[in-house]
Amino acid sequence: MEDYESLLNEAYKKVKVVQTGSDRFEIPPVQGMVEGKNTIITNISQIAGYVRRPVEHIGKFLQRELATSGKLENDRLVLNTKVPSIKVNEKMQLYSKEFVLCNECKKPDTEIVSEKGIKFKHCLACGAKSPVKSLI
Repeated sequence: MEDYESLLNEAYKKVKVVQTGSDRFEIPPVQGMVEGKNTIITNISQIAGYVRRPVEHIGKFLQRELATSGKLENDRLVLNTKVPSIKVNEKMQLYSKEFVLCNECKKPDTEIVSEKGIKFKHCLACGAKSPVKSLI
């Protein structure tokens, strides 16, 4: 029979770490350029890492919200239209509200889980679970 300390250490290894602190959550501003009729977002991978969501998910969201087609090339998102960076940053704020920030405690320590075909935003900080309204 294992002692309490070893069981506790084993449990801590399985628990996801939630950062504590009162730092304000801010998504890095979108960096990119317009090349011909295309808009290229060069730091999409950095943004995805910061919000801890797949790049593909963010790309699909932006394409839907900006009503344009696009594709991921290397670590860049290429949108097939000219879009001002202010508009893309507004859409990223909307993304963080819908898919990242907890509805209860407003912390970004969430993950998207699927139960019985319904996607939920599960907060690792307070334990709240809320359904994701927008499907991509």
